[in-house]
Amino acid sequence: MLINRLSGAFIVSLGLLLYFIVIPAHTEIVDYGWMRPQSIPNACAILLVFLGIVQTAIPTGATSVGFSEFLRVSMFALVTICALWAMANFGFLAVTPLFVGALMLLVGEQRIGWLLGGVIVLPLAIWLTVVPLLERTLP
Repeated sequence: MLINRLSGAFIVSLGLLLYFIVIPAHTEIVDYGWMRPQSIPNACAILLVFLGIVQTAIPTGATSVGFSEFLRVSMFALVTICALWAMANFGFLAVTPLFVGALMLLVGEQRIGWLLGGVIVLPLAIWLTVVPLLERTLP
């Protein structure tokens, strides 16, 4: 129960950090387009806060974390940090398929259809949504 409450409190803290510090510092203010750049990130941050509060207030089930699970989560975080660095230096479309594929393999996905969808369809759909449709730039 304690791990559930601690993880819920961490998620609340993360959501508040995103909403009040990270999103305002890293979104541009624009007067064009039908959706403001901070709309979706703010909605996600609010959802994180709400769900973190629920997890903290009403923890369910017993939780135990083994070393192998901790190692996989650490690898996932390391790959994600490397992907963010690589996107900033080499661009979204050049980096995203490789790192999405690595993360999917890391979590154990083996079905070729899902792997191809994650590596090809997902980055392309994100790019088509953000760049031409929302008229925003990606790194």
